[in-house]
Amino acid sequence: VYGVLNGLKGGRVSEIFTPRNGDDSSDDRPRLVLDTNTVLALWMFRDPKLDALREWIEAGKCRLYSREDALEELRRVLAYRQFRLDPEGQSAIHARYVQLLVSWAPPPTTQPYPEVPRCSDPDDQKFLEIAFQVQAGFLISSDKALLALQRKSGIKKHLSIRSPEAFMTALAPKPPHELQS
Repeated sequence: VYGVLNGLKGGRVSEIFTPRNGDDSSDDRPRLVLDTNTVLALWMFRDPKLDALREWIEAGKCRLYSREDALEELRRVLAYRQFRLDPEGQSAIHARYVQLLVSWAPPPTTQPYPEVPRCSDPDDQKFLEIAFQVQAGFLISSDKALLALQRKSGIKKHLSIRSPEAFMTALAPKPPHELQS
């Protein structure tokens, strides 16, 4: 998948995220981070309740961010036997998601980010870190451990953690009769 996306044989994920033109600071589209289960709901299960969100994302109405460890988790989860996805199906979902991501290079570090609150589920910590690294406005997740962090003041001033459904509700335009005053 990586080589196909980059036109390279044996390309690495980090090559995908090397900025071509840098992150455009004048781009005012919302910055989003999606956890793995949200990606699965949108592109593998194609949850009909989330059609509008998937269409909104695919129309380029936001900027999506991820990094190598989150993409590796997605690759690994797509290969779970219970999903019965053949390698081509796994690659297609992974590639579609990667195509939607903004190119960026996370700062090289092996240290935890001290300003990022700790999630009770260590597997979800990476999504918080990504969101803080890119100054995302939203982390979209249905994970209870992540959603519980929304109540912490350290999160509220930097990031909104919402379920896909709550995010869609916040995005929905007001009916015309509510716009008139």
